[in-house]
Amino acid sequence: MSDPRTRLSPYMNFAKVGTDARFNLASSGVLNCTFADLQPDWSRLELHGPNSYGYMPLRERIGARFGIPASAVVTAEGCSMANHLALAAVVDPGDEVVLEEPTYELITSTLLYLGAELKRVQRRPEAGWRLEPDAFAAAIGPKTKLVVLTNLHNPTSAFDDPAAIEQVIAAADRVGAKVLIDEVYLELTFGDGAPRTAYRAKGNVIVTSSLTKAYGVSGLRCGWILATPDLAERMRRLVDLYYSVAPFVTDGLSLQAFDRLPSLRARAKTLMDANRAAYRELIGEHPALDGSLGEIGTTVFPRLRAGRGDAFCDMLKARYETGVVPGRYFERPDHIRIGLAGEPGQTREALSRLAEALQAWI
Repeated sequence: MSDPRTRLSPYMNFAKVGTDARFNLASSGVLNCTFADLQPDWSRLELHGPNSYGYMPLRERIGARFGIPASAVVTAEGCSMANHLALAAVVDPGDEVVLEEPTYELITSTLLYLGAELKRVQRRPEAGWRLEPDAFAAAIGPKTKLVVLTNLHNPTSAFDDPAAIEQVIAAADRVGAKVLIDEVYLELTFGDGAPRTAYRAKGNVIVTSSLTKAYGVSGLRCGWILATPDLAERMRRLVDLYYSVAPFVTDGLSLQAFDRLPSLRARAKTLMDANRAAYRELIGEHPALDGSLGEIGTTVFPRLRAGRGDAFCDMLKARYETGVVPGRYFERPDHIRIGLAGEPGQTREALSRLAEALQAWI
């Protein structure tokens, strides 16, 4: 493996050490909540307990939420580790993987780390970045081992119609390939509280998700995989190689977080409604940008009409103390990703500064 991307993730490094601007629009997850928001029952928590291959009450709770048995649920340290486990259980060196472009950089880096051969399918801005099943069907062939999608799409927040996803699933099934769908942002669409997923108990679909992005409980690292029981068991055994055992206390807190989802969802909606309104007011259809705010999601991914994303982001941070994500981390160097899930006052000030920077950029 001579490609340096097989040993590291450029985006994750940026996310950890490059988002220190005074006003942050780089985060894609809902503002972290506090214990006051979570309201845990401390009497139910223990420091140690039986969770060697996943805390069974937590697996059962996730399974019940989606109407599947606990045997089809794998718990993981966030959606990122869920993706890693799922990919590692399916992909061998040299396997062909059909992958959307643009996509979440960590997925690409993980596939390269695993030695996959990538075949890319474009999501087109003129199609609203939405899934175009015929393009994927054309790319899927007899050598395809896996197809990887994100829904809501990362980084654009485009929502994919279930019928379009089913067409891709059917095309993969015809050649014996599996489909992995990262649904971590799909949690944001559960306005009525009813969960939705493309996973089916019998079939070729694997789903990953977590509570992190939609509910502001990133510190719990409550991620999961939905897979057929035989494949789920293979993923659980891979945990032995990667991190052995998850912290039991966070498993217990994660179980309680499911009791608080209605209030955490309402909190997230309040934040998002305020921030999206501020974006429409302060940025809107800015002449320096090409790309509109969608109907849902925590991020917007516009194209700069002039210049490169890195240069603009450097200027924005240096002169306006504001941070966004350079589009090169999502394979579009002339774009920027703007997060809209932070504290409303801070977000509004950040958007105001972004508008000033865009005006100076023209």
